Amino acid sequence: MGDVRVERMAKTLVHYSLGLNAGDYFVIRGSEATAPLIKAVYREAITVGAHPEVMVGLDGIPEIFFNDANEAQLEFISPMQKLAMERCDALLSIRGDFNTRSLSGVDPSRQARRSKAMGEVNRIFMKRSAEGSLRWCATQFPTHSDAQEANMSLDEYTDFVYGACRLDLEDPVAAWGAVHAHQQRLVEAMSRFDTLRIVGEGTDLTLGVGGRTWINCSGHHNFPDGEIFTGPIEDSANGHIRFSFPGIYAGKEIEDIRLTFESGRVVKAEAARGEELLQALLASDEGASYLGELGIGTNDNIDRVTRNMLFDEKVGGTVHLAVGAGYPESGSANTSGVHWDMLCDLRRGGEIYGDGTLIYKDGAFVL
Repeated sequence: MGDVRVERMAKTLVHYSLGLNAGDYFVIRGSEATAPLIKAVYREAITVGAHPEVMVGLDGIPEIFFNDANEAQLEFISPMQKLAMERCDALLSIRGDFNTRSLSGVDPSRQARRSKAMGEVNRIFMKRSAEGSLRWCATQFPTHSDAQEANMSLDEYTDFVYGACRLDLEDPVAAWGAVHAHQQRLVEAMSRFDTLRIVGEGTDLTLGVGGRTWINCSGHHNFPDGEIFTGPIEDSANGHIRFSFPGIYAGKEIEDIRLTFESGRVVKAEAARGEELLQALLASDEGASYLGELGIGTNDNIDRVTRNMLFDEKVGGTVHLAVGAGYPESGSANTSGVHWDMLCDLRRGGEIYGDGTLIYKDGAFVL
């Protein structure tokens, strides 16, 4: 007998997260490892009357591509991939791999070149998301390799994933509605501030957010969810920040990342390990060295770091910054082929000031 939480997840994704309707062109992306959830979502989409199309990636294909592709192939954008992004009404990306480290040996400069080439597709995605013509969601299916990354058994990781998604409850939609109401109060409060100052170990960073829109993330674009975010004013970041958890990019870890900003731009970047990839990503295009996002995690059901940013950026008591592309709906005008989140823990001694007033301390709002 299958896990009832898989069926519950499929129904929540189709009806709540994506609001799928009859006649929608619906693209489902995932790997072989995520097949049980792909099938459950596909079945639910058929029941709704949508037109689902499945795009499944085979294990090992990305590794072949990055190791063997020539320069023209690295920069080639599939017309089918571009067309799907231009035409689909809803897009679901299901994460989960047989091997999360399959790209660990890839030359960082080749990954950066590919990210730059994908800029056109990313801009289509960002534009359609902002204007509301594309509904999208990213989620996670529990796999052995992802459990291993999180230092858990598969059973433990499965319970963790479904608990973070509120799928252990009979009515997860009602639970996410309560999350939305709580976060909406935070969004309204944060919208009053023009300047934020983040202070913590190795961190003293000031950002301008006046006039930008705070977004309430409650299970529609990410599942699980639990954060509020905005797009900092592009030339406003000044100071330095230390990211206390490893940054993960394409399965590679970059440890102890330290960035210094002047007038919005990264002017100094260091890492204890993986600095070559860090430098390559920041240099991949003009927008990659500016911030596109500032987010604050609020999901207390996610109580540990799993080396998966879909979960880690939601950890209650943390903030995350993304270099590269910003979401236009937040007011961000930064464009890039890169959008890469890095996580900073504020649960012990961290503070955030809004226009000079303490609003967040030791991982909790004090508004």
